[in-house]
Amino acid sequence: MANDALALVDVDAFYGDSHVLQKVSFRLGEARLLGLLGRNGAGKTSCMNVAVGLLSPRSGAVEVFGETVTARAPEWIASRGVALVPQGRRVFRSLTVRENLLVAARKPAASSAQSWTLSSVFAMFPRLAERQGQMASVLSGGEQQMLAIGRALMSNPRVLLMDEPSEGLAPQIVAEVMSTIRRLKEQGLSIVLVEQNAKLVLDLADDIVILNSGRVAVSGVAKDMSRSGVDLRQHLGVF
Repeated sequence: MANDALALVDVDAFYGDSHVLQKVSFRLGEARLLGLLGRNGAGKTSCMNVAVGLLSPRSGAVEVFGETVTARAPEWIASRGVALVPQGRRVFRSLTVRENLLVAARKPAASSAQSWTLSSVFAMFPRLAERQGQMASVLSGGEQQMLAIGRALMSNPRVLLMDEPSEGLAPQIVAEVMSTIRRLKEQGLSIVLVEQNAKLVLDLADDIVILNSGRVAVSGVAKDMSRSGVDLRQHLGVF
C-alpha cells in the first residue's frame, strides 16, 4: 500500500541453522509509530536487522514506501531513508559528539518536511550541544542514547527504527527519551519502537505487533488492544 512506510512480508530469516523469523509480516504506516514487543529472543532485533539489510531473509520481502529493498546492502537501504538506533547505542567512542553526528550526515529527500542538521539536533538535545567537543566515551548512558538518536536523525530518515532505547537508563532519563520519541512522531516521522517496557510502548504506539518465538503472535491497533485487554502476561511474561 502507498501509505506503508515499511513492510515486512512473510519474512523467513536464519542465523546459521537457527530459524529466527518465521513468516513474519507487519506494516508500519506513514507517520505512525509501531511498537514491536516480545520476550528476549522473540525475534525483535532480527526484524530490525532484516529491515536495514544487516540480515538477509531466506524468503519474503522488505519494502520501503512501496519500493522493494529485500537483501540490499545496508548503505543502499539507508539511502532510501531508513535509519537504525541500535540496541546498546554503539556510538563511536573515540570520536567527539560533533564528529559522531557529522559522520552520519545525509541530505534530506526532496519530499522531506524536516531537515536535520547539527543545529536542529542540538536544539532537540541541548546537552549534546554543551558536550559537542567531548569524546563520546566520557558521556553518561543517557547522553550516549541521545547521541545515538541524534546520529540517526542526521541521516534525515523517513523511517526510524529504535531498538531498546530505554535499556539501562535511569527512570528520569527514560522519560526524557520517550518524550523525544513522542516529539519525533508528532513531527511526522515513521517509527518502529522495540522495547521491553510494554507500558511505555502502549502509551506511545499507534499499532502493536507482539512476536513469540520468531512468529507474529498478536497485531493490531494499540487503543483497541488496551480496550480489549490483550493478555500481556501470556505473550511477554509481564504481570
